[in-house]
Amino acid sequence: MAVASLLTPGGQAPARADVQVQQVRQQKPDPSSLTKLRKEAEQAAKELEDATRALEKRRAEIAASEKELKTKLTALQQLEERLAVMRQPVSQMAELLYQQPLMAGGIIPFLSGAADEKTLRALMDANQIVSVRQHAVEQTSALYRQAEKLAAEAQELRAGNLLAEAQLAAEVDTLRKRSDKIVKSLTAQLVQMGIKIDKVGRAALGCNPLKAANADHYPNGLIPKDMLCPLQQKGHSLRADATIAFVSLNEAFKQRFGRPLCVTDAYRSLAEQQAVYYRRPGFAAVPGRSNHGLGLAVDLCGGVERSGSPEFVWMEKNAKRYGWFHPSWAYSSPFEPWHWEYDPKIDKML
Repeated sequence: MAVASLLTPGGQAPARADVQVQQVRQQKPDPSSLTKLRKEAEQAAKELEDATRALEKRRAEIAASEKELKTKLTALQQLEERLAVMRQPVSQMAELLYQQPLMAGGIIPFLSGAADEKTLRALMDANQIVSVRQHAVEQTSALYRQAEKLAAEAQELRAGNLLAEAQLAAEVDTLRKRSDKIVKSLTAQLVQMGIKIDKVGRAALGCNPLKAANADHYPNGLIPKDMLCPLQQKGHSLRADATIAFVSLNEAFKQRFGRPLCVTDAYRSLAEQQAVYYRRPGFAAVPGRSNHGLGLAVDLCGGVERSGSPEFVWMEKNAKRYGWFHPSWAYSSPFEPWHWEYDPKIDKML
């Protein structure tokens, strides 16, 4: 009964990540926690990238080590072959001494003083045999010791390689799970704050801050829709990190003025840039050069578009806390108080 009470109606234990997501959904919107989650996700991604790089480096070292191991095993095999060759003369010498014993026809006559030339020659041959045999035994012992050393080194290399790779792979897997968990919590909080993500969660790819840099791979104004993250303001979207920062800024703005930021424009496709450029000459960047086409700029309304208004002054004082700023050119050439841009570098310094 105790076990059954821990299961869901479907008979499955709820995943911890899902529980965390549910808890996030029940909490009130908090712009600072959203920023914290995004930075945690970025930090987790960096740790995962570093660990993956370390794993790849270790695998390269293992490949070199395996090459060294193969060399050692080859040397070990060659030693075994040399030992087999050296065993032959040693056994042959032992057999020769057995077949031609010196005691009967050599040692006794020599000791009695009656040794002839044949006896002396036999003794000299025996001395030579003993000397050669001794040298062979010493060489064989040295080769055996070398073979044992090589075998031990080979075993140590193989065991060390397997252990190191297993440890690094486990670390990478742990970091990947942690990163996925943070991004899932972040996505849940974005949904709670009004970001419309499709039912199967594919838009989460566009809202994943870890994928934001992928947008840089596309030309200005040609970023695919699934690489962009929608804003709370319907019909507008930005690059993932810019959206997350803007949502935090929007929540802070709502706390101050009781209403969300008003957005007239955010990401612009190349076609939209061309339309704006011809419709508003002198007030739009050359198509293909606008920060709107990078998903890093918004045009605001609701008071922010009037320089000196309470909304504009509040933005000047607070926007940088969320990575957003009013570019210097927009104060004069041309004068565009409504135009605001996101800079990841500013955000990372906060």
